[in-house]
Amino acid sequence: DDRSRWTLGWDNLSKLQEFEEKAKNIDEKYEFILKRLKEHKERLNTIEVKRDNLRDVLKYESFEQINWYRYSKQIDNLQSEKEELQKSDDIIKTLQNKLQDVMVEQETKQQELSEILQHIGTLKQKLEDTTLKYNHAKLLLENGELEDGIKQKLDDLKDELLKHNLSLVNIVSSQRSVREHIKKQLDKTNEQVKNISAKIISHQNSYMTTFPILAKELYVSVESSGEFIKKLDELKKDNLPKWQKRFKELLKEKTIQHIVMLQNLFEKSTNYIKEKISTINLSLADIEYSEGTFIELVATLSSNSEIKEFKQTLKQITTGSIDENNTYDEQKFLQIKTLIERFNGREGKVDIDKKWKKLVSDVRNWFDFSAIEKYMSDGSQKEYYAHSGGKSGGQKEKLAYTVLASSLAYQFGLEHDKIQSRSFRFVMIDEAFGRGSDESTKYALRLFEKLKLQLLVITPKQKINVIEPYVKSVHFVHNQDGMDSS
Repeated sequence: DDRSRWTLGWDNLSKLQEFEEKAKNIDEKYEFILKRLKEHKERLNTIEVKRDNLRDVLKYESFEQINWYRYSKQIDNLQSEKEELQKSDDIIKTLQNKLQDVMVEQETKQQELSEILQHIGTLKQKLEDTTLKYNHAKLLLENGELEDGIKQKLDDLKDELLKHNLSLVNIVSSQRSVREHIKKQLDKTNEQVKNISAKIISHQNSYMTTFPILAKELYVSVESSGEFIKKLDELKKDNLPKWQKRFKELLKEKTIQHIVMLQNLFEKSTNYIKEKISTINLSLADIEYSEGTFIELVATLSSNSEIKEFKQTLKQITTGSIDENNTYDEQKFLQIKTLIERFNGREGKVDIDKKWKKLVSDVRNWFDFSAIEKYMSDGSQKEYYAHSGGKSGGQKEKLAYTVLASSLAYQFGLEHDKIQSRSFRFVMIDEAFGRGSDESTKYALRLFEKLKLQLLVITPKQKINVIEPYVKSVHFVHNQDGMDSS
């Protein structure tokens, strides 16, 4: 009949209430047990205290060992007896007073003795220090460690500052007077040295700032003054001011003029490329690239940082004019010097400078070349070709023929709609049109014809029907068994 074991129906509320009732009963029982346990612990502590007290009592074998009252009574009796004796006998009191006086006097004498001994120790220490200084001074004089000049100066100071003979009595005050005088002289001299050093540093800084190239191996400090004097002697020997005017003339009339000529040459080559691209584009505009379109070549200035920096350097060198400002002259000279060093190849960077020189001195590298496919009807853009990536085989082939024919026309110097019957414009193409489409082949032949290029085409027989309208003469080559061409 335990309700906690019942499982009836779908509702377990009664079962949960039974468990909660049991838990409550257990908690009450638990609290009751804790309370009983606490009471037993307190009772146990009381019993343990009584046990310890009884154990301590057992240490004493008789009552006399703890009879404090008897001893206290004896002390009181003796104290009373002492007081009676002191009241009845004045001699004891007198002796006690004398004893007190003697003890005070003894303490005073003891203190005086301590002070005397301390004074004696101080005098002994002073005597030892004085003896040590005396022996040291005597040793210096006997060994001649003082230079004659210093000794003479000390004698002069003694005669100047001291109006009395030296003795142990006045040696300390005399020493103080001489030391203070020397310190004043030292402070004055140090101040002069400080001012002079500041002027030297100022002049060195001025030189370093004005002539950084000449001073690149020097550093600013008073200690390095010798190096500056050495450099001054070299400059006096070279007599550079004598050649300053001539240097300016050469820098302006020769060096910078040559840089200007080089810059003009680059600009002329740049304009030449632009003109040639324009000329080729005139021919390409008349050739149908695909249905209703033509190709236009585009040359934009390169974004290469080294090329842009080189062009900027040339501009800086040739911009402005040389005046009487030496800093400006030196700046121009340093720019030109750095440029020439890179062209010649700097030590440890020859390969890098060689690549740089090849890059910046070839004007073709100054451009990024691309192509635009435009509609013939209105000239609007259809497609932009920075490269042939992502294009089909036919598109790549046609674009390659366009670039090839344009570059050949550029090399031969051909011009649009201008007949040059006696000019050299011969092109030989091996394995031509072997794998390309008929459309690409026809486009290439029209392109070469339009650009007035003379062709020798070596091609398999299967393309004869395509190239026939463009052929003036044919040579057939046969190779029997692959051993003998005829």
